Amino acid sequence: MERERISVAVLGATGSVGQQFVTLLANHPWFRLTSLLASPRSAGKPYREAVRWLQPDDLPQEAGDLMVGTAGQPLSESLVFSALDAEVAGEIEADYARQGKLVVSNARNHRMVPHVPLLIPEVNPGHLELIEPGKGGIVTNPNCSTIGLALALKPLHDAFGVARVHVTTLQAVSGAGYPGVPSLDILDNVVPFISGEEEKMETEPRKILGQLSGGQVHPAEVLLSAQCTRVPVLDGHTECVSVLCHQEPGLAQAEEAISGFQPPEEVAGLPSAPKSPLLLLPQGGVPQPRLHRGSERGMRVTVGRLRACPVQHLRFVLVAHNTLRGAAGGALLCGELALARGKVPGVEPGWTPARI
Repeated sequence: MERERISVAVLGATGSVGQQFVTLLANHPWFRLTSLLASPRSAGKPYREAVRWLQPDDLPQEAGDLMVGTAGQPLSESLVFSALDAEVAGEIEADYARQGKLVVSNARNHRMVPHVPLLIPEVNPGHLELIEPGKGGIVTNPNCSTIGLALALKPLHDAFGVARVHVTTLQAVSGAGYPGVPSLDILDNVVPFISGEEEKMETEPRKILGQLSGGQVHPAEVLLSAQCTRVPVLDGHTECVSVLCHQEPGLAQAEEAISGFQPPEEVAGLPSAPKSPLLLLPQGGVPQPRLHRGSERGMRVTVGRLRACPVQHLRFVLVAHNTLRGAAGGALLCGELALARGKVPGVEPGWTPARI
């Protein structure tokens, strides 16, 4: 049964991630952006007047004409994408879920709640079964650095069982939002601390790589150690990773596992899904954020320098786009999977998108 596109709302629409949502939702084949909500100081204005537009693409005209509402106000849309800051996201998102909305959130507030999926569609699509069809709820997008790490670990975990991971991140300034890190702190410098980041990276991958059984996720028995730094790069997080596996892999076996990784068929067909979520580069000196953050519309994780580690089994470097794969693009992919699996309230079984 062909239907019109699904109406969706964006919370926190004037911030940097909210703007990414607006850009990605323009002419989306499944979703139609109909509500933009932000803080009270932006409410009551056309979006083009309320927002300080920071994206390289022009502000979509249809979005610019929408009047901005206040986050928390009643909504008719059953699917809500949230780019709210964690300081305010928790109760607002929970309230919409209680009203029967499906909220796809980028905030940290609900990620580790047992009945809330912490979702990377290519890695753990089955965790979406924590959401009852037609009931609403919250689906969370992981931390921007966690997404790149978990995607790279997935094929190794499936093939050899990951036991221990050490990761050092070099995170782009866009991850701090706008206006972000003061220039006198970040220029000609590396800041070796990002509040709360290491704790997220040491806990979230365990839930993502865990097994769903008996209506709950049993975390993977993986020990992680993270050191997180901020570097003067605009977009694209770089991560230096060392991995110990339960079954020691040969280098050729590890290369084959990463290069051969394919997402489940149901995920590969989603509009925002990259053709291949992982790219392994054989040459040295890569990946680099300036060269590789935009791969597959910013939705692919690029891996390089895969080699033996004298302390653990393997080591490698990865680059992931933090505001696309790690935020708005990843959340949009979660929403697409939720729709495909019949988790969006009010959408009839058998729905297929109308062509635009």
